[in-house]
Amino acid sequence: MYEYARTDMPISFPGLFGDWSINPSPVAIPIGNGVRWYGVIICAGLILAVLFCCRQGKKYGITEDNIYDMMIWQIPLCIIGARTYYVLFNLDFFRQSDGRLSFSKMVAIWDGGLAIYGAVIVAFLVLLAFCKRKKISFGAFADLGVMGLLIGQAVGRWGNFVNREVFGGETSLPWRMRVWVSASEYIEVHPTFLYESLWNLAGLLLIVFIISRARTFDGENTCCYFIWYGTGRTWIEALRTDTLKLFGWELFGQPIRVSQLLSVILVIAGLTVLIINKRKHPHGQETLFVNRQAAPAAEETVPAAASDNGESQGGE
Repeated sequence: MYEYARTDMPISFPGLFGDWSINPSPVAIPIGNGVRWYGVIICAGLILAVLFCCRQGKKYGITEDNIYDMMIWQIPLCIIGARTYYVLFNLDFFRQSDGRLSFSKMVAIWDGGLAIYGAVIVAFLVLLAFCKRKKISFGAFADLGVMGLLIGQAVGRWGNFVNREVFGGETSLPWRMRVWVSASEYIEVHPTFLYESLWNLAGLLLIVFIISRARTFDGENTCCYFIWYGTGRTWIEALRTDTLKLFGWELFGQPIRVSQLLSVILVIAGLTVLIINKRKHPHGQETLFVNRQAAPAAEETVPAAASDNGESQGGE
């Protein structure tokens, strides 16, 4: 089974568009090692995510300054986390002929090799530390942040399309994607990058228009994110050919796919926390961070208004 395709050959969807094809270069600007479309698309997803969160922040009691301050820490640390996760579960690729690990290859991020779950894990750890220091509700900020995550993930997967990577096994479905593995040989595969992009987009719409409007506790969007993304990633990961394995361990005679295992764990954890908190907060939104912030301000406004009214009546 092929795991990689050539990056200098056309991509097509013969079941949908016949002979029409596209042949994008992975390199957007040929300077130095090259500014790659993958990085450009990831940056575009990040910018869209931050702008969206800034517009939605007031609904969660989070200011734009909070978002920008937190991103200063998250961006570099999440890149490190994404790379570390990829290297940790792909160690054989970074070994030299004598069996030792090559540090230069491990840090050569420009050659590719990032794992979204590594970034997600670090993002939540950084957010937890940030919220504790700033005395902000972690659940509220996370509820805002997961919508940005879904935007970034939905957009970012198109960088995989340009790189001809993150595809699944061979299929004859109408939406199959044709990629070339040599100058004369092609395969037609599941476009799993597209599956995940659309799944994330659907999850974003679900949270924005349904779940967030009925929140009864801070962290509810976050639970639903883990359930939704974990469920989708579980079945999509099963289709992929380039998935990371868990140190060669097997279950029922099959290698354990690390991201698939983590997805199942996150789904279970998300469901457990959601059920427990829904029982604690079945109705009302008075415990939400944004409403707890608004309550003192409202209490201060009422006496001030009453005082102004009394002064007005005395003047008459």
